[in-house]
Amino acid sequence: MDSFIIAALAVCSLTAPAYGDKGTSKSRSCSDIRQFYSGKGFALDGVPHSEISGEHLRICPQGYTCCTSDMEDNLALLSRRDMEGLLKDVGRSLQASLTGQYKAFDGSFLELLNRSMISLQETFTPTWGSIYSQNSQVFSDLYTDLRHYYRGSNVNLEEVLNEFWAKLLEKLFYQANKQYVIGEDYLECVSKQIETLRPFGDTPRVMKMMVTRTFVAARSFVQGLVVSGEVVRKVSQVQLSTECTRAMMRMTYCPHCRGMASARPCANYCSNVMKGCLANQADLNTEWRHLAETMMQVAGRFNGPSGVDSVVLTIPNRISEAMSTMMENIEPINNKLFQACGNIRDRGTSSTVPDDTMKRGKVTVEDKLGTSSNKMDKLVSDVTVRLRDMQPYWVSLPNVLCSDRVATGTGAEDKCWNGMNRARYLPEVMGDGLASQINNPEVEIDITKPDMTIRQQIMQLKIMTHRLKNALNGQDVDFQDTSDDVSGSGSGMCADNSCSRGPRLVTITDRPKFIQPPPVDKGVKGNAKKNLPCITIYLLPLLILLLRR
Repeated sequence: MDSFIIAALAVCSLTAPAYGDKGTSKSRSCSDIRQFYSGKGFALDGVPHSEISGEHLRICPQGYTCCTSDMEDNLALLSRRDMEGLLKDVGRSLQASLTGQYKAFDGSFLELLNRSMISLQETFTPTWGSIYSQNSQVFSDLYTDLRHYYRGSNVNLEEVLNEFWAKLLEKLFYQANKQYVIGEDYLECVSKQIETLRPFGDTPRVMKMMVTRTFVAARSFVQGLVVSGEVVRKVSQVQLSTECTRAMMRMTYCPHCRGMASARPCANYCSNVMKGCLANQADLNTEWRHLAETMMQVAGRFNGPSGVDSVVLTIPNRISEAMSTMMENIEPINNKLFQACGNIRDRGTSSTVPDDTMKRGKVTVEDKLGTSSNKMDKLVSDVTVRLRDMQPYWVSLPNVLCSDRVATGTGAEDKCWNGMNRARYLPEVMGDGLASQINNPEVEIDITKPDMTIRQQIMQLKIMTHRLKNALNGQDVDFQDTSDDVSGSGSGMCADNSCSRGPRLVTITDRPKFIQPPPVDKGVKGNAKKNLPCITIYLLPLLILLLRR
């Protein structure tokens, strides 16, 4: 029995150093992480020169490490700032694209409107003479109202057009009957006869239909671009959750603590971290796609013979045709108006309007549509391509953010960082969206508590899509500021904005509950005396047995 005990003691003593690095008690140097840590702007006070035991770590694996608790906390905050910075950079890129599309379309549309107005001024002056010059305000008011409507002002487009034709009827009737004394009450009666009299023929109806469809579509389209950019901006500012911060730290900087600075994350591991961190953002995907698809349908209305340029640039021509129609039929129109509104007193003088001015006949206000049409076609084509490209934006973010950080090349799957060590990552990749993260092994999320800021932006996308669909049907829509008209659940939950800070998460203490054993590979060197208490544990019972004997 004594010989057995002595042999056991000898075996334990001989095998104990095996828990270190191949029998050596020399610790690995921490010079690499000290240099890295200092390069990130942190002080080196308290940073170990050689590896220490990692029982104190709360995020990284608890093997031998070069990181203290303070270092782990600082690097976790750094990983959060890094990730939030990346999201803002990517978001700014998409915002810049949307802003560029907005400026291009907005500039082209306003240019068309200005050209149309200038064309009217230049052509009506020699064509209609004093009839135009004495009533030019009526025409300039029309273009002002059209511009205000397009800009989003609270202007009723149908009322604007109706009022224009009613005023034009009054002015032309007055110009054609200057030999009579005509008061304001009589002119008001004249304007009320426009529906039954139809002095301008079918032009007002056709022009109203075409102008309304074009301006409603143009206004809703640019509003869609603005809303899209605002959604990207607000979502990009959503703060990352605590659990996302832990996961990003574990993936990004824990390899440095383990002396594996060159280890890059496994592709599937990175995907799960990003899908967990961006779960709420991915829920924007459905409504984001709906908005982009509807905007492309609206953009399709801007081409062709009834497109934006054709409608806007032919406004002067249509108005001139309508005026000619009335002038050609002024005598029967007068008779009907006298009958409806009563006779008027003769001024005793003949009309001061020359007959040739009143009977010039139809005129054609021309504009070279070729250049503008080609420009608009190219613009619409470019916008459509960009809208199509941005459709998968929210669900493609994980791949975009992982693309330049994961391990690649031959054998990368077996040599990459899997969150614990250099080895293959075994868990499956999660789906997109909050509900799909219920079993995410990297980021624990309470899927019943979505981020309220993002839910509000989903509602904004729904509202904008609904307005665009109305615009496709030619229905006028009201575009007052809607940035704060939706509160998500509508219950006014948060007085301190705390519920818009990030996803509501289940509180956990660490990764899945297992502790990594002390490493035995050459990547970790430890101090056997300080970190391997098994010698005392094994020797003590044997010594007690000897003493009892």
